[in-house]
Amino acid sequence: MTSAVAPAVPDVELSADEARRIALRAQGFLGAPDRRGGVRGVLRHLGAVQLDTISVLARSHELIPYARLGALGRKPVEEAYWTDTHAFEYWSHAACILPIEEWPHFAFRRRAYRSRPHWYHDLKQSAYDQVVKQLHAEGPLTATELGGAKNKGEWWDWSESKVAVERALMYGEVVCVERRGWKRVYDLAERAVPGELLHDDLDDRECLRRLVRLAGEALGVGTRSDIADYHRLKNEQFDSVVADSGLVPVRVEGWSKPAWADPAALASAPRGRHRTTLLSPFDSLIWERARTERIFGFTHRLEAYVPKPKRVYGYFAMPLLSGGRLLGRVDPAREGGTLVAKHASLDTPKAVEPMAKALREAAEWVGCDQVRVERVTPVELHAPLAAALV
Repeated sequence: MTSAVAPAVPDVELSADEARRIALRAQGFLGAPDRRGGVRGVLRHLGAVQLDTISVLARSHELIPYARLGALGRKPVEEAYWTDTHAFEYWSHAACILPIEEWPHFAFRRRAYRSRPHWYHDLKQSAYDQVVKQLHAEGPLTATELGGAKNKGEWWDWSESKVAVERALMYGEVVCVERRGWKRVYDLAERAVPGELLHDDLDDRECLRRLVRLAGEALGVGTRSDIADYHRLKNEQFDSVVADSGLVPVRVEGWSKPAWADPAALASAPRGRHRTTLLSPFDSLIWERARTERIFGFTHRLEAYVPKPKRVYGYFAMPLLSGGRLLGRVDPAREGGTLVAKHASLDTPKAVEPMAKALREAAEWVGCDQVRVERVTPVELHAPLAAALV
């Protein structure tokens, strides 16, 4: 087993507070937002925006730019992702929207998928060829339009055409060019990816070096596991390229493991206005629990898949970011024109006003004209929060 890389004795030592602020700036939460770059600027800056089926206030890929830029129109968010061949969907941290210019750097993953079976489905070559032929003849199609996405069995009981098109997606012969009613829309890579990017000739090392560098830039500063996890690389893949990635070793106060930083993040002290907002549980600022606890002293867990009686904070509890700190969380729901705070958990009385501000802004964004609070922990902050929302 490959052991973790121990960087050379670093010249730079960061305090825990400096590391936190560097991370916030790198993720777009400290300093002036890039409104000119808009949604596309956020995508390029982060390098990956995670998709997920859950929709409470909105879907996660909408919440990501909202958290950084404010109340953008939801239709323009979708258009920014999917028009003008700006992005593609592929497997990164999970299913993610990725900048189209990074297509060549996922060649290592496409090659790896081709070398082993996937999805544990048997598939005839003729079925695979038929899907590719149909896309070639008819243009972009959903799985339903290709012949149906499911058989009549359980949720994972995909139809033959669905298995085929998903396999073609993993191999890179097919690209997801948009989501339509949450369904993937598939097209041939030769048609959807710009010609200057449509090549798989980068070797694995160059792909990995690029993704490690991008992850380091998006995080600002991180441990081996932080940076490798960003695009779901293996530790040994990180180890093989970090010395050539351009990231620099640093020491961080209170961190027990070696760390690396983006040199640009060290060039100037992170300053500026902090954003007050609610975060998707799938936001890249907080998607790794160990990192969130290390940087913010905040334990975060998505409870959507926890049995309801065992949930502590709620189905889709969204952490509250304010002043560069995580001050609590709220489990929201929508009932007509009312945004309901089913359970607001506040870590300090100082979180009352920021929570009220974040809830009002979120309500306006999704078209609700009222906010109602059902439950607050601790209970003595219920009345102050309700009053702040009036």
